[in-house]
Amino acid sequence: MEVQSTKELKENVVIKSSLEGTCSMVLRLCALVLTLTAAVVLVADKQTTVVPVKISDSLPPLDVPVTAKWQYVSAYVYFVVANFIAFAYATLSFVIALANGHKSKLLVTLVTLLDAIMVALLFSGNGAAWAIGVLAEKGNSHVMWNKVCHVFDKFCNQAAAACLISLLGSIVFLSLVMLPALRLHRRRT
Repeated sequence: MEVQSTKELKENVVIKSSLEGTCSMVLRLCALVLTLTAAVVLVADKQTTVVPVKISDSLPPLDVPVTAKWQYVSAYVYFVVANFIAFAYATLSFVIALANGHKSKLLVTLVTLLDAIMVALLFSGNGAAWAIGVLAEKGNSHVMWNKVCHVFDKFCNQAAAACLISLLGSIVFLSLVMLPALRLHRRRT
């Protein structure tokens, strides 16, 4: 069995630290892009369609234009705000990571804690948006909420795409939380 010199061990630590730093920067950039994209996709989501409304049996149906917008659903408003907050944080943490590297342990700890908060924020926003999406797709006969995705198909599809993009952003933030945990685990073994 060959014993590595102290110099070789330090070189391995530097290479691993550099690789982890690069991985963290790439993940932060991905989180930045994904959360911004998710918010913009939903903010740009709007569909107007003509819906026949029957006032009485003796009169013909009245064609009424109806618009679906993300602002009309509070869960979608929360989703957009959560993704914009995550985007702003991802931008700030990217700049901090560029300027600091991994020199300050306190700053790394703070950023990791804020990464975990972003995971919670994004998953809660995604859950709210997905729940409304399921109601729009399936309806709820118990409370007499009708399906709307058969009328606003483009709107529903675009909202689902935004939710999927945000879910990917959430997973990226979760990966950013797991990196320091894995680093701690490796140091202890």
